[in-house]
Amino acid sequence: MRRFLTLVSGAAVLGAASLGVVIAWPVGSAVTPIAIEGNVDRGAYLARASGCIACHTNFEAGGAPLAGGAPLETPFGTFYPPNLTTDPEHGMGEWTAEQFAKAVRQGIGPDGTPYYPSFPYTFYADFSDQDIADLWAAFQTVPPVDEPAPENDVSFPFDQRWGLKLWRAAFFYDPDTEPIEGRSDAWNRGRELVRGAAHCGACHTPRNLAGGRDIGASFAGNAQLPGGSKAPAIRPKDLVKNDWTVSNLAYALQTGITPSGDAFGGSMAEVVREGTRFLTPADREAMALFLLNKDTVEAENPASN
Repeated sequence: MRRFLTLVSGAAVLGAASLGVVIAWPVGSAVTPIAIEGNVDRGAYLARASGCIACHTNFEAGGAPLAGGAPLETPFGTFYPPNLTTDPEHGMGEWTAEQFAKAVRQGIGPDGTPYYPSFPYTFYADFSDQDIADLWAAFQTVPPVDEPAPENDVSFPFDQRWGLKLWRAAFFYDPDTEPIEGRSDAWNRGRELVRGAAHCGACHTPRNLAGGRDIGASFAGNAQLPGGSKAPAIRPKDLVKNDWTVSNLAYALQTGITPSGDAFGGSMAEVVREGTRFLTPADREAMALFLLNKDTVEAENPASN
């Protein structure tokens, strides 16, 4: 009995020590100074492409732009996108460009706290310093809103932020947005948008019990989105099977109208309304080319090859 108690006590001490190590484990890396001048117009465009307005504005409740988004109901709890206005108390009014860069690319707040992955920062990891400078310049033009976003409603053990360090170690995948040699410029631009800023894989890829994406099933669809909605598979073979072409997919990203004449619903309708309809025709076409794995629009027509 004494030996058993000794083993139990030893295991408890070891467990406590391991927990202490995880809690004290620093996350993230140092950010180099963002000394590049940002362009407001480019930043506003990238913010639209990245879903900032759609996520951080509660349209249904009549909320001010970027003052905090509608609740995201997940199996882990309910998350509330924060205020991104220039308000010094409840928004980003006292942030620096470097703190902003670390939040966007690494998912770490100014106080060193890791963000929940309901914020899709993993898709923004490849943003350049110029991208960050442009976004920062654009956000500086947002009027302050003196209103805090509600606190996340997350129960134990998911309310323990130190656990996110383990999550990040397991599921913080590189967005893999770099251009591929031998593919067209348009296809590579689509790759950059789809895998990065537009973060299509956040919804259209299944997730495991820990909320991590199943990278082996990228774009294979997700039947368990926040709020109970679903996202279809958008792999090339799935899109072709459902009569999608480069032209009608690009058109759908502008209008929300599908090849059958139906309209997108749920979160995809919001993506179009607040995001992709503001993109240039060339960028919408580039996204469609990448998703259908075509280098050019002409490549859709076998007679042209």
